[in-house]
Amino acid sequence: MTRASTIVLLAFIVVATIGCDRVTKHVAMQTIAGGPERSYWGDTIRVVYVENTGGFLSLGASLPPTVRRALFTVGSGALLLGLVGVAIRQRWHGWALVGVTLFVAGGASNWIDRVARGSVVDFLNVGVGPIRTGIFNVADVAIMAGAVLVIVGASRVTSGQTSEHGRE
Repeated sequence: MTRASTIVLLAFIVVATIGCDRVTKHVAMQTIAGGPERSYWGDTIRVVYVENTGGFLSLGASLPPTVRRALFTVGSGALLLGLVGVAIRQRWHGWALVGVTLFVAGGASNWIDRVARGSVVDFLNVGVGPIRTGIFNVADVAIMAGAVLVIVGASRVTSGQTSEHGRE
């Protein structure tokens, strides 16, 4: 893959991830905010509107607002920029590069919520019976998928399937 086609692909991933997340959050705000929880496919999927002022699984939601702002807005913004810097400096390629792109795009979309609203809009819950996920959004799916791809990319490097830093 050429450098130009890689840049186009990564830009597409960023725009698609942020775009899908922003649209679904807007729909959630317009259609389910203030309404009852909805259940689909035999209660496998629940749709419920939540504004999460904390981090993953609402961790830190009870912290004072200035601490939350510093941790989840300033801190996460710096972390995302740092990840981009690491990926560029170490010349990540392949699955690791796609993974970090998804991770950063999802994180950036949630960061936009934190800057604009002070909280992140979450609205999906998946599970069977009492075994359920926390409430999440499309950006969270991108973050988790990105983390998995970075791990896959790193494991391919350590197993010798690709050269250093995911380069193929």
